[in-house]
Amino acid sequence: MKRNSSRIATLTLIVMATVPSLAGPAAWAAGSTSSASTDAEDAVLPELSDESPLSDYLEYAALNNPELEAAFNRWKAALEKVPQAKSWPDPRFSYRYFIREIETRVGPQRQAFEISQTFPWFGKLDLAGDVAMEAARAAQQRYEAVRLRLFFEVKDAYYEYYYLARSIAVTRENVELLTHLESVVRTRYRTAAGSHPDVIRAQVELGKLEDQLNSLTDLRGPVIARLNAALNRPIEVELSAPQQFTSSRVSVNDRALLARLEQANPQVNALAHEVEGYRQAAILARKEYTPDISLGLSYVDVARSHRASQFSDNGKDAVGAMISLNIPLWRGKYSASVREARMKRRAALHEKMDATNRLKSELKMALYQFRDAQRKMDLYGEALVPKAIEAVKVAEQSFQTGSASFLDLIDAQRTYLEFQLAHERARADHEQSLARIEMLIGGDVEFADRSGPAEH
Repeated sequence: MKRNSSRIATLTLIVMATVPSLAGPAAWAAGSTSSASTDAEDAVLPELSDESPLSDYLEYAALNNPELEAAFNRWKAALEKVPQAKSWPDPRFSYRYFIREIETRVGPQRQAFEISQTFPWFGKLDLAGDVAMEAARAAQQRYEAVRLRLFFEVKDAYYEYYYLARSIAVTRENVELLTHLESVVRTRYRTAAGSHPDVIRAQVELGKLEDQLNSLTDLRGPVIARLNAALNRPIEVELSAPQQFTSSRVSVNDRALLARLEQANPQVNALAHEVEGYRQAAILARKEYTPDISLGLSYVDVARSHRASQFSDNGKDAVGAMISLNIPLWRGKYSASVREARMKRRAALHEKMDATNRLKSELKMALYQFRDAQRKMDLYGEALVPKAIEAVKVAEQSFQTGSASFLDLIDAQRTYLEFQLAHERARADHEQSLARIEMLIGGDVEFADRSGPAEH
């Protein structure tokens, strides 16, 4: 079963379509920046109700979350750096006016015009573009990291709200049942068929359950505020509780998922692009030892002179060509630039290694929590909860016939409540841990290797 609906897949394709391949940032920058912003501003947010699927919440967050929008715009801004880095320096135009005219053989020079263009040494512009491109790719991966983290936060809060709503409903049902039992015990006590301690026990248990129900009800505000914050809605706005959902049944293979984390986790990929960018920056820094070439033309306005009337070129303007090179004299500066790029690359390599180890550790814990929740979900749902229901029925019948005490009935009821809540907790934990796994591996688990047995 696909955990994200086709609406989310379509939304992702729309977002990606607004930014074509990073191989052609100049074309994208020329035409798609404004359209992407317009699409985001004109997007219609889905209505959220108690019947809204999780995909609606994810779509709402993707269209409305300011952190995701900020990361997207940082990515677009980084793309705009690429055509800047690959462009030639601006031509230089000079104008010279001679306050005191320079007298020459063919007449006085009145003014001069010069225009020149600097051409960086071969390969410099391509390398500068590569450095900017790697920075843009790193920004893209950081955007993906924000998107994945946002989706995890929405899912985590969504399932936590589901668990809270189910806890309130289950506890309220048990309060109603215990209220009924308490009234039965009081009636039996009035008719001398029951004991006063049974009434006290029923009232104590009822008070404890009512206190638990009040605590759960008060918890709705903070849980709703957490989900509203991820959706960029006012935290005090009411939000209907999610309805029942189908638990995801997927096979997880530790080795395949750990390998996928190294390949697809956006945090790791962002650092990998930084490493490559600093490698290119070191090569570019070494090219600073070579000079840049400037070519230019000059035009000198020469006035006619009566003293040079005998010359055929009297008053003829002068036109000249020039070539110049900058002299990379301060080589210590260039060496320091090379060392700087190498040290930054080394630092990024170690950051990537540290991030990979840390994320793998988080993935191992998430896999344990996923399997543990799945085991508990099966245990309580298929075995313990049905047995607890049966135990309550038996205890109630035995109590009515006098073969069991009211304490036995209370214990059976308390166990049933605990098992119900534990089952709902396991279902929520199962989906929350799966959401964390998907955030760490950079996508749905369904696309991971599911062919082999689960490895521990």
